[in-house]
Amino acid sequence: MQLLILIALIYLAYRALKSWLHNTMSLRPPAGGSSDRAIDDEMIKDPVCNVYFPKRDGIRLRIDDQEIYFCSEACRDEFLAEESVYRK
Repeated sequence: MQLLILIALIYLAYRALKSWLHNTMSLRPPAGGSSDRAIDDEMIKDPVCNVYFPKRDGIRLRIDDQEIYFCSEACRDEFLAEESVYRK
């Protein structure tokens, strides 16, 4: 009988400790930084091939104080070729 009581007490102590640790860990901020940090990237659309891609992975082109992002160098080159035809 004493053995059953001892096992029950150990089990209850284990559950209380586990619950306390879970609550303590959930109150900590994420390891990467602030918990209210904004999303650092967005999906944008390529103006040539109409594909969506992460902005951070894009090829950036600056024309007349406007930034344009492309999914690849080929799309950028195609855009520049078409742009040069219209500017002449």
